[in-house]
Amino acid sequence: MLIDRAFVRIAEGLVHYRSCEAEQASGHLPLYMIHASPASSITLEPIMTQFAQTRRCIAPDTLGNGDSAAPALDAPDMDYYADSVARVLDKLKLDKVDVYGSHTGAHIACELAIRHPSRVRKVVFDGIAMFSAEDKVDVLKNYAPEIKPDEFGRQFTWAWHFIRDQAIHFPYFRRTPQYRRNEAMPSAESLHKIVVEVLKALTTYHKGYRAAFRHQESERIPLIPCPVFCMASEDDPLKGGVEQAHALAKTGIKAVLPSERNPAGLKAKTEAVLRFLDA
Repeated sequence: MLIDRAFVRIAEGLVHYRSCEAEQASGHLPLYMIHASPASSITLEPIMTQFAQTRRCIAPDTLGNGDSAAPALDAPDMDYYADSVARVLDKLKLDKVDVYGSHTGAHIACELAIRHPSRVRKVVFDGIAMFSAEDKVDVLKNYAPEIKPDEFGRQFTWAWHFIRDQAIHFPYFRRTPQYRRNEAMPSAESLHKIVVEVLKALTTYHKGYRAAFRHQESERIPLIPCPVFCMASEDDPLKGGVEQAHALAKTGIKAVLPSERNPAGLKAKTEAVLRFLDA
């Protein structure tokens, strides 16, 4: 399965996206995929190729991430990100889609479904943060600092440790045994790939994170008019939000699925999402 890459232009500038579709794929709405912070749609490639066996998949880099233009606002909120997706859909001439959102992408998918209900048939949350009010204050203060290049190149060391440490603790800045993830460390190659994406958007990567941390998801999820699949992988630090998000949704299903780091887990997640979309 080959993944193509292209750009569309919206008011902020060029939006980079990945897309793929098998020759026999037909009869299904396209699946619009929104990645987690802080990298880009490159993180969706493995599961994207699985979904694309039966439908067209489009996975842009969110504004301020990867190879896409920066947001026009200093402090964009989820309304802004959702509306930017609608504008990308316009450029791609897509009237209606199913939407898959991971982490920050799940928050964007939530607002897209609320603000543009005619454009969204079903929504998949692949991990959504359901932080307490106290935790929201803490992560806003500590999780996604503003970073700029400096003459000593300290941004390179920062980016490596920022991504590596997220695999060790969650939140990564709470470095005590209570917050230890106890999961296998990603390979050096995987870490490098994500670090490069963060460095591309060094001065804007934090904007999507902060919009997600400010999002009032507990108030907003009940307003989603379409079915929602609330799920996460068993090694996802946000899996605790599955039950709460599902309880808030008007209609939908829930699941905690095997890790997609191995082929069997990736297959199980793919099949679960497709069952929901095709039901």
